[in-house]
Amino acid sequence: MNNSGEFTKLRPISLLRQLSNCSDSTCLQALSNSVSWSIYLEQGRITYATHSVEPFDRLERHLRRLSHQIPLLTSEVRVQVRLMFEPDSHAQLIEDDINSRSHPPEYQAISWLVSQQYLHSTQAAVLIQELVQEVIESFLLIEEGTYELAETLERMPRICRLDVEKILEHCQVRLQNWQAFVPQISSPYQRPYLLINSKIEEKDLPKLQPALTNWMKGFSLCHLAVILNQDEIQLARILYPYILKGAIILHEADPPYDKLPKIFEERYLRRATPTLLPKFIRELVDTKKELNTTVNSYLDISEENIVPVQRLPQISPSPKENFQEATISNSINPPFQIVTPATVTAQKAHKIVSVDDSPTILKEISRFLENENFSVVTINDPLKAVLSIIRHKPDLILLDLNMLGIDGYELCRIIRNNSRFQKTPIIFVTGNKGIIDKVKAKLVGASGYLTKPFTRAELLKIVFMHLT
Repeated sequence: MNNSGEFTKLRPISLLRQLSNCSDSTCLQALSNSVSWSIYLEQGRITYATHSVEPFDRLERHLRRLSHQIPLLTSEVRVQVRLMFEPDSHAQLIEDDINSRSHPPEYQAISWLVSQQYLHSTQAAVLIQELVQEVIESFLLIEEGTYELAETLERMPRICRLDVEKILEHCQVRLQNWQAFVPQISSPYQRPYLLINSKIEEKDLPKLQPALTNWMKGFSLCHLAVILNQDEIQLARILYPYILKGAIILHEADPPYDKLPKIFEERYLRRATPTLLPKFIRELVDTKKELNTTVNSYLDISEENIVPVQRLPQISPSPKENFQEATISNSINPPFQIVTPATVTAQKAHKIVSVDDSPTILKEISRFLENENFSVVTINDPLKAVLSIIRHKPDLILLDLNMLGIDGYELCRIIRNNSRFQKTPIIFVTGNKGIIDKVKAKLVGASGYLTKPFTRAELLKIVFMHLT
């Protein structure tokens, strides 16, 4: 097999299947639309897979799912993992992903969780399997790009080895299931917003849970599914009739998620295995089973320390066929108005205090968050910040690191000394993210970093991590 090539000459599915027949250890590195994929194989089985678009956000989402069954995976532990292992910048992450043949940083994080006994090795195998499936799902959508096979210089500590064919089968089922929502939904990273005629009352929306309307504020389908502890496809099925009727609109994915390949029906159906299409039109399994039940439902273990692939989720009939079951009131007609969660619930979800001596930064944070229905309090005098924070009792504090009069480290230490705010997330907003800064931040009790300059998506990601 050639060690490099173009996807126009060798398709992703064919490439993986050929690699599954090789006995060597290798890393398949692919590049398409500035996104890089790395798939690690050992003796024809996948040991790990990642891509360069927000790998620690991906890890965070899956750790949150597991945390419902594993109490040790607290928010504090997840933040600590991110501070310890996440690269300092997106550019550095891409460079490391392309050039490095050592362990990906998030794999190192998972290994650390196992070594510190936050995760059992079987639980870590379940986690890796879910991460691999998500990465391969996007990998199969690549139409054009380049690839190379790299010899790994370091052997990763083996947590599990996954059967390539079963992973491919699972991902093809998922992609076929997404086809039912095309063209209205083309990416799990699109962001739904609720639209409603001002005359329509809550009783006319019986299918939308209060929790869903409360969080439909710019989070992607993927992130909303984690907040609600649902499968992404299950959530898409709930929202799909509303999207068809125009009661919900979908905004395109925020950068960098917009770089991932989209789901287009005609494009993918040309490459899908025809025999798979009728085989998996079944009911979607309940995604809220206990972890032990999930682990027990996996196929037989063929080798020591290898957790096999999860049984394929069964797919319910197309939402287009079942539209009548979930249809909303016919009385909803354009024109619509954008409705924030305050229309459904009387109060805004969370209060956030932002402390910064830059009016520009404060204005930008307010604009990003208030548009998503958070209550934002801005403080431009750091010397008066403590009294104001005590008065407002925020759910999260954004704290500039470099301010006149008092720096963020000292202010964070003072806030943490108040028992009321010992558990409140405090995020440093700073251009500094070196090792020394991380150590100092941990010592004074900071919960994380928001690096300047930041985007709306990066700000919402911090909120997602700490408030949901």
